[in-house]
Amino acid sequence: MKTRVKICGLKDPAHIQIAAEAGASHVGFVFFEKSPRNVSVSQARDLALETPAGLAKVALIVNADDAFIDELLAQVPIDILQLHGKETPERVAEVKARTGLPVMKAIGIADEADTAQIDLYGEVADQLLVDAKAPKDADLPGGNGLAFDWRLVKRKFWPKPWMLAGGLTPDNVALAVQMTGAKQVDISSGVESAPGVKDPDLIRAFIKAAQDEPAPKLS
Repeated sequence: MKTRVKICGLKDPAHIQIAAEAGASHVGFVFFEKSPRNVSVSQARDLALETPAGLAKVALIVNADDAFIDELLAQVPIDILQLHGKETPERVAEVKARTGLPVMKAIGIADEADTAQIDLYGEVADQLLVDAKAPKDADLPGGNGLAFDWRLVKRKFWPKPWMLAGGLTPDNVALAVQMTGAKQVDISSGVESAPGVKDPDLIRAFIKAAQDEPAPKLS
């Protein structure tokens, strides 16, 4: 089975098409005003409607309230909600119950202690996204291009399907897959020529590198 790839922070329908043709499984839209990848609900609606069938459409939201989530889902055909803020397990469960959609919870990892969140959120989320923990003074909760020590998540017991993120590039994704056993990977800044500007060649190169080195079977 080829490694599944999510290209996040998309703003251009042409880049969605490129991701689809290259073999991506997910595309992500960012709803966070401080991010250079931020899109409005109306922009996301247009993008989602142009997304080819078979690609999972993921909405990245950060500590969003019910009013915003309701507005988003009323206008945009989203398949998965990615909670990328400081949402508690209780909030994750609330969002899942309220929307009826699968919920992916992002977990920031910097050291061994952070891996305890895997079990905690694995009880309530449908999927987990394991990312590098953002620095304390960072404006963005993700998409900072930072990696973490992949050995921290190597052959961990995962209560739910999970996706590896954080500092991945076309040059290092094969190694990351080999080291961690990840069957899904996520990238945003690593396929950009400038903040928020996706590079078609990097998108293709990343997907090829990830899928040319299939995720190893875990024993």
